[in-house]
Amino acid sequence: MSGNAFQEYERWTATLTGEEKASLEALRGDEEAILSRFAAPMQFGTAGLRSTMDLGISRMNIYTVAQTTKGLSALILASGGKDRGVAISYDSRHRSEEFARTAARVLAHDGVKVYLFDGIRPTPELSFAILHLGCISGINITASHNPKEYNGYKVYWEDGAQLPPEHADRVSAAVAEIDPLSVPLADFDEAVASGAIRFLGGETDDAFLAAVQGSALSPALTKAWGNKLHLVYTPLHGTGYKLVPECLRRAGVTDLRVVEEQAIPDGSFPTVASPNPENDACFERAVELIRRENLPCSLIIASDPDADRIGVAVRGEDGVFRALHGNRIGALLIDYILRIRKETGNLPADGCAIRSIVSSPLFDAICDSHGVSHVSVLTGFKYIGEKIKQWESTGDHTFLFGYEESHGYLPGSYARDKDAIGASLLLTEMACYHISHGRSIADALRELDETYGYYRESGFSCAITGLDPMAIMGQRMASLRKDGLSEIAGVPVLRVRDYLSGVIRSVTGETASTEQPSSDVLYFELESGDAIAVRPSGTEPKIKVYLLVKGETEPHAAEKLTKYEAFMRGLMK
Repeated sequence: MSGNAFQEYERWTATLTGEEKASLEALRGDEEAILSRFAAPMQFGTAGLRSTMDLGISRMNIYTVAQTTKGLSALILASGGKDRGVAISYDSRHRSEEFARTAARVLAHDGVKVYLFDGIRPTPELSFAILHLGCISGINITASHNPKEYNGYKVYWEDGAQLPPEHADRVSAAVAEIDPLSVPLADFDEAVASGAIRFLGGETDDAFLAAVQGSALSPALTKAWGNKLHLVYTPLHGTGYKLVPECLRRAGVTDLRVVEEQAIPDGSFPTVASPNPENDACFERAVELIRRENLPCSLIIASDPDADRIGVAVRGEDGVFRALHGNRIGALLIDYILRIRKETGNLPADGCAIRSIVSSPLFDAICDSHGVSHVSVLTGFKYIGEKIKQWESTGDHTFLFGYEESHGYLPGSYARDKDAIGASLLLTEMACYHISHGRSIADALRELDETYGYYRESGFSCAITGLDPMAIMGQRMASLRKDGLSEIAGVPVLRVRDYLSGVIRSVTGETASTEQPSSDVLYFELESGDAIAVRPSGTEPKIKVYLLVKGETEPHAAEKLTKYEAFMRGLMK
């Protein structure tokens, strides 16, 4: 492989010109740098591509974007979808627009109709646009909440969800046969002039916002109480900067402050180390604004660069703002949804809610208490999207809500990916509901603990390094699968769910099916009722560990998390 890497480096260096050629020449003699860029290509999967931006087959650049788009184009042409078209969006990251235009030029050259957004847009709006326009596919240029050096390429199919595995495999196989340096491109201006590339603008925004507003469960609550929250919002330099405030204003929230320095789209993300709304540090500028202007704010909302995830910080009784874990947000939202639907007589008998397998079982307990069906699916919002599509086809259930612990929420079927705009509206409505009953969000959380018990969750990631980190991750997972675990931190393992083989094995030797598609995930059920899940990231060279516990008290739950984390960190080393 090393020899091939140096040959590929030389080929790229000989082919490219100008600054690109000079940047590769500057690597000459640095074998480690050359190997890191040319030893192995990015692996295209259901989550698309994600890497740092640079030249090379393992990096995000116009050549790997063109190569991947050519592979997608082959699938679209074989599916007879060229006239249905492809919607393309992009976020505020450096080079996102350039990559989006490159993808558009590849498709236009191949005779595939293109709908290109006229500026940065949230990921959920792309999902909506695919359904709204009847497109065969969609492309989103984004690296979600990764640091500024990264960019990514997500592909969606006609149902508005990310590409299903069988289509991802076909694209991957096609990409492997395509030379990234030889992909033909249409002239962008000529393609626009001919109508091969069409721009999407405000009319799509309005249709999307109307669909989001249509998912509201009690609009009157927000109109009556929204301004008593004194909301503060930060888009963290991303695509939510227009649509989140506009959505809330249309709902009647006029007392809304936006963190101005973070409302400027900027791929450098200058005010945060990482634009991830799961991190407490993302709320620092908002808290500074509240303190500086002595605002009576009780709730801060943040969205990530492509506005599909939200983060939430709430003011406690001591006046201190604390960020909520994604599972706590999910619990608040499903609890509110079921409460308000019951109170308004709007809870369908066939209603069903969805969570990912690594999200909190508190979700199940809340649904059970209301007599509402719930299902768990693999990690990846496409699996929630698939359930929505299935139920619309079969009529088995009415979709109520879907969430992942990584701060992704979807309140309606207007899109098939997580949505920070819709989640912001639902969250505001939920907060209004509690304030109308004389409760703060902190009070509502305490009530959940008192009613259902102290469910708590945490997790960590182990970074994987090397020339082919994805292969190394696979090897580590295979090793863990082979060796197995009989106990974790002294607590016996009762059952292991192996989602790769699709088998659940108990210590007594009994087996059952996971009833899920194949996925590289191990889920350990412990004698204590707690659970530990391990899976490789689908987009980054990391193995993720999830800890899910239930304690008799909050300190008891915290003690369990500390114990399990110490054990798993030692194991993963």
